[in-house]
Amino acid sequence: MSILKKLTPDLYLESVYELDVEKLKKNGIDTIITDLDNTLVGWNEPSPNSKLMKWFKNLIDQGFKVVIVSNNGENRVASFAKEAGLPFISKANKPRRSPFSRAIELMESKKNSSAVIGDQIFTDVLGGNRSGLFTILVIPINEKEFIGTKIVRQAEKMVLRSLKNRGYIKGEI
Repeated sequence: MSILKKLTPDLYLESVYELDVEKLKKNGIDTIITDLDNTLVGWNEPSPNSKLMKWFKNLIDQGFKVVIVSNNGENRVASFAKEAGLPFISKANKPRRSPFSRAIELMESKKNSSAVIGDQIFTDVLGGNRSGLFTILVIPINEKEFIGTKIVRQAEKMVLRSLKNRGYIKGEI
């Protein structure tokens, strides 16, 4: 598999709220492994907002299992996950495969029925693709983020442009 293919999401959305859960279900997806910062809420926002809580409730009501997998520290992720009522894995070291495998085990799921949602190509998409999962890239919620991530974003912009130019990602959102 070429490096560009490993960096290509299966789906590219503006936000988690655009996710068509019926299509996921029809394709056998029943588990959502989601990143936290700039995927669900802005970087280091301490709590889930009411819109996000409704989104979680809708997923769970439709039979999805949801787990948060974040590279952020345990205190930050545990606090957020507790408020959301969700299991979590912190200090995940994405794009390593192990946090995705642990999430699948934790949710008693399977690779072929699990999807990863995240805002970063080099952590969420690459890690999910390396793990054989369905990958969904969303646009970061805001520009405030960890300084290291800001630097990586510049490389991500070049990769996204290349993916679009080669037809791996169609058009704009």
